[in-house]
Amino acid sequence: MADAITVQGLTKRYGTLAAVDGIDFTVPEGKVFAFLGPNGAGKTTTVEVLEGLRRQTSGEVRVLGLDPWAQGTELHKIIGVIPQEFRFFEKITPREAILYYATLFNVKVDTERLLEKVALSDKANARFDTLSGGQKQKLGLALALVPAPQICFLDEPTTGLDPQARRGIWEVIRDLRREGKTVFLTTHYLEEAELLADLVAIIHQGKIIASGTPAEIIRKFGRPERLVVEGPASLGEYLKRLVQRPVTISDGRIEIHMRDKADALMVLKTIEDSGIPWKGFATVSDTLEDVFVGLVGRMDEGVVAAGAKA
Repeated sequence: MADAITVQGLTKRYGTLAAVDGIDFTVPEGKVFAFLGPNGAGKTTTVEVLEGLRRQTSGEVRVLGLDPWAQGTELHKIIGVIPQEFRFFEKITPREAILYYATLFNVKVDTERLLEKVALSDKANARFDTLSGGQKQKLGLALALVPAPQICFLDEPTTGLDPQARRGIWEVIRDLRREGKTVFLTTHYLEEAELLADLVAIIHQGKIIASGTPAEIIRKFGRPERLVVEGPASLGEYLKRLVQRPVTISDGRIEIHMRDKADALMVLKTIEDSGIPWKGFATVSDTLEDVFVGLVGRMDEGVVAAGAKA
């Protein structure tokens, strides 16, 4: 499988500030790639370099084999872009907007099929200023698809949308993947990235601090699976004495780290033998959001600690 995007040693400086500091990653064709990071981490700068809107300070970038800065005109004909909080002419309708974009790109497009694809057929003749936030985002996605792009850059496409509208956008993204399109997704919704992305990269302070599939990142950086029991603190203290596993107690919730499923059976038997009243239990694992918060938090604490020493 060829790579749709390759980035090697990408750096972008503004004076002495390295907004992006020597990052490397690849995005294979036909995959959904989620690029994650807190505000100010370097996400927007990186995406704008990939889209040919900013010139890198150093490093090599190729999108569909093209240099985004030197060959931007050619590149923009084969990529689709939807910015965060998409805005357009207030009085235009979705049908008119699609026809307008088709004229700009000098392509033929099946307007009705595209409206159906993004679930906007019933709003084809509604003015843009009457559309809901989710419907506006769907129109932005439809316009990004007008030139039949090989890559779609989606910048936080579901921010501020209600759950139903978000799921509508998710389904379009899944359809793009099924069609063999590459999707470059930025989002602050970590569960969205975990659900949709084949590959993830997390950027913080201009550097990539984790990359891989969501499962690989969770396995590498997450905590072990835990058994969570509802019960009094006395039960937690009892377990601390008898089970050879880490136990934490907080507000009627007892967590026991497990190496494997057999540990759960052992702990539950120990609980029953204790005679101490308890309620329900469940096994829990870290999510991509848990890992993200932990990684970024540890890095921020490290910066604070280094600053305190200095």
